This record gives sequence, structure tokens and C-alpha cells, in this order.
Amino acid sequence: MEDDALITQARAWLAEDPDPDTREELARLIDAGDHAELTARFAGTLQFGTAGLRGELGAGPMRMNRSVVIRAAAGLAAYLKKHGTPHGDDTAGLVVIGYDARHKSRDFAEDTAAVMTGAGLRAAVLDHPLPTPVLAFAIRHLGAVAGVEVTASHNPPRDNGYKVYLGDGSQIVPPADAEIAAEIEAVASLTTVPRPTEGWETLDDSVLDAYLARTDAVLAENSPRTARTVYTAMHGVGKDVLLAAFARAGFPVPVLVAEQADPDPEFPTVAFPNPEEPGAMDLAFAKARESDPDLVIANDPDADRCAAAVKDGGPTGEDWRMLRGDEVGALLAAHLVRRGATGTFAESIVSSSLLGRIAEKAGLPYEETLTGFKWIARVEGLRYGYEEALGYCVDPDGVRDKDGITAALLLTELASELKSEGRTLPDLLDDLAVEHGLHATDQLSVRVQDLGIIAAAMRRLREKPPTELAGLRVTRAEDLAEGTEKLPPTDGLRYTLDGARVIVRPSGTEPKLKCYLEVVVPVAAKPDLPAARAEATALLARIKQDLSGAAGI
Repeated sequence: MEDDALITQARAWLAEDPDPDTREELARLIDAGDHAELTARFAGTLQFGTAGLRGELGAGPMRMNRSVVIRAAAGLAAYLKKHGTPHGDDTAGLVVIGYDARHKSRDFAEDTAAVMTGAGLRAAVLDHPLPTPVLAFAIRHLGAVAGVEVTASHNPPRDNGYKVYLGDGSQIVPPADAEIAAEIEAVASLTTVPRPTEGWETLDDSVLDAYLARTDAVLAENSPRTARTVYTAMHGVGKDVLLAAFARAGFPVPVLVAEQADPDPEFPTVAFPNPEEPGAMDLAFAKARESDPDLVIANDPDADRCAAAVKDGGPTGEDWRMLRGDEVGALLAAHLVRRGATGTFAESIVSSSLLGRIAEKAGLPYEETLTGFKWIARVEGLRYGYEEALGYCVDPDGVRDKDGITAALLLTELASELKSEGRTLPDLLDDLAVEHGLHATDQLSVRVQDLGIIAAAMRRLREKPPTELAGLRVTRAEDLAEGTEKLPPTDGLRYTLDGARVIVRPSGTEPKLKCYLEVVVPVAAKPDLPAARAEATALLARIKQDLSGAAGI
């Protein structure tokens, strides 16, 4: 971009920016003649897609800020008005808006409410930071035509995001994302977007009360409620809602990781506020060593994900390990089967194939979808859905999205039932391995500064797909960009091997290339499990190494 044109564009953006913080930031960049930074800020616009918007906070169209959010809200409002109300009448549709405790989240929520009101729609804002699943519940509970959650989930502190749901309570999918994006693109100037200073509703806690009442449906009547937990909210918004849900259910009060219990947009104790990241659970494990619970539970900052840790079962039996998302997914599925659940079990293609085997053995329908709960939640007749990235939908009639609060309730119920039998969650995992084979999963995840590295890796794999990995022959190589009989097109590659499976895809929310690995090792009896685990670990390591070479990463 030529310097004069760049400065002109930056000054035009500055003139419209309603936020004194980003105005000051942008003016400083212009005055300093910081052309490299200005070029980065004005190289395009944040792209609105099925994940909505997510990006680093800051001034300019390539950052998350009030100007970008106002344009996004205006585009969403225009889309909703074109598509009318779900009842086909002239009633102004309701848009319900929630937000987390990140920097600028409340501002973005109120800007959205103002835009919806100015567009002739009704808007209602949850009155304080709450978990994303409460917003997802509120959409259907209130009969809204859409919902917006301002959150960047487990992204770094400098990020924020904008997640859009339609009136069915599910996240947007194509073609709605492209249609909304086109309406956003058509917003020529913020001066064309009416933004009254009042006229929307601020919701009281009756919505939260209704959500908590709905959590009763997750647990079996008169089930054991004895498991003791350590809980971390990871500096997010989950604590108060989870404690209220656990108290309502009659579980022992969770022991809190005090340093991470209350919302803090700086996330001071973790490099990344994601339970999957190395070191994020260290404080929770320290608290577990002090209090000796049956289970460690963690939510991510917007509490739509649930992580769990158990005693590792090593020689001393005293340390703790994180359960993989696939392990929790299988445990919850086995628990629901044991309780006599009916309906379809579903997961995304990157999750363990063990769920399909559990469903088949139980005589239940099973479906695979593309990644993301925007797809899982739309499976017809869904009873249970999960994704390996710690997302679980255990009450689709209440929340058509992942929900870290209700997942925590159901997992703690399972731990309580096993405790009453003198057993543990690892014991049940052992049983599943003997019954269905040991399904071991791992991930090769590469975070990049330059997105071109991801594109180059995908291109390399497409041009020269591997014929074997870890000595296992690739029996089928699929380019998911072409779609399949059951899946719409997506940017991904799937390799089926003798006793293993690999999926490679760019992350939809972070600058990462993600590779999902699974090996299945038959297990004749419980004494064979240590050897099977050693074999699986070695295979996964070799697959990871060979795949890295094939992708050039």
C-alpha cells in the first residue's frame, strides 16, 4: 500500500472510531509514521466466518475493536431483517447478547445492542459476564431470532471475539456466514449505522436461574453425588455458575484454585488460558495434592469447555494427569449408555473413533460431522455430542452447543457412581480399552506467525501425500476440500492407515496447523494393557515424526 494512501485510509478510520482508546492508539501510529504497523492494521479486514470474528484487540480493520464490532452487528442486523422472524409475523425479532470478562467485552456487547435497536430489532443483554452456554440457552429460552456472545474463549489475553448463533440456538454455518459477511462488507461508513443510547433490555438473573434449573435434566434421579472435586475457572467466568450448579445437584462444594477463581482479563497465572496448554493446570494439580479429591475439573475462560484430571495410577498413585478430551468423551458416552440414553451419538471427524464403537455396541445411531459444534449440534436426534478439544454437549434440548458446566456435572456424577463401587475413572477407561481396543490419540500442533507456512504445508501434502507413516501403509488418502458422501467440503486431509488414522487441518480460530492422530491396538485382557499402551505411544511418536517430515514442518 502506498504511504499516502495508507495514511489517508488510517485517518478516515480514525475519524469514525468511537473508542477513545483505539483512537489514541491509531493517532500515535499515524504521528509516528509507523508504516509497518499501519500496513498490518489496514492490510484487509478481519474475516467473518462460521466462527464469527476473533482477533487481537487494537485499532484498524484487521483488529478487534468497537468499529469492527459495530460493522459486524450492522451486517448481522441487515441479515436478520432480510430473513424475517421465525414466526412469519411483523414482530421485531429479539437478539440476545452475552459477554465474557475480557477487555472490551461489555463495550462490544452494548454496541451490538445499540445497533440492533437502531435497526428496529429488539435487543436484550445479559447483565454481567456469564458462561457462553448460558447465552446459548437463552436464545431458545427467550425465543430469540439470534444471539451474540462476545468472547475469545481460550485465546491469549490480547484477543477478543464475536460468536453468532441463529434462532435454533446453534452457531452459524454456511451459507449464513457468507451472507452475513456480505452485509458487513456493504456497511460503507459507521455514520450510516444508527446507534441509539438506550432502548434495549438488560436481563436479570431469571435467565441464569432457568439455565440452572435446566441442569437438573443432566443428572439421573437419586444418583450418587459424593465425588469431591478441585475446580479452576482459569481466570474466566465459570466459577459462580458452576458452584451454583454443583450446590443445586448436592455435590460436595468444589475446592477452588483461588489464584484462578475470579475473572481477570490479563490471565496472570497462565501463558495461554487453555487447560490443554502445558503448565495451565499446574496450580490445580498443586491444590489436588493438598486436598486429595476424586477429580480435578477445569473450565476454559468462557466455560463452554470442560477439562478433567485424575490420579495417574503410577507406582505411587499420588500424582495427577490430564484426561485427553477423547477420554472424557468416551467416559461420558459410556455413562450415558449405562443410564439407558437413547438418540444419536455424534462427534467431529477429528475425535476418537471409539465413540462409534461404543454407540454400535449399544445399538445407538452414530454420526460424524465436520469440526465444531456448529455442525455437531445440528445432527438430527442428537442425544450426545463431543469434540476432542474438551467440548461436550450432554443436554442438547437445553444447550445446542458445548457446555462446560453440564459436562462437569455429568462427569462428577460418573465419578460418584464409580466411587460407590470402589472404582475410578481410569478403571472405566481400562474396561473400554479391553472391550473395544485401546484407542490412543495425540496431536501435532504447530503455532505460526506466518500463515503462509500452513498453506505451504497443506499444499505439500496435497501434491505429495504420504504412502506410509510409522511403517503403516496409508490405505486411503482423502482431500476433504472435495467433500465426501456425508461431509461438506472443508480444508482438511484425512489418511486411513492399517490400525491408525490421521487428519490434518488449519485451525479455524488460531494461527495453527493441527494434525490429529489415532492408533487402535487390540487388547485381549486387562493384563495386556501396559504393553498395548507402550505400543500405542511408540506408534504415535513415529507417526508424528513421519508426518512432520511429509508436511515440511
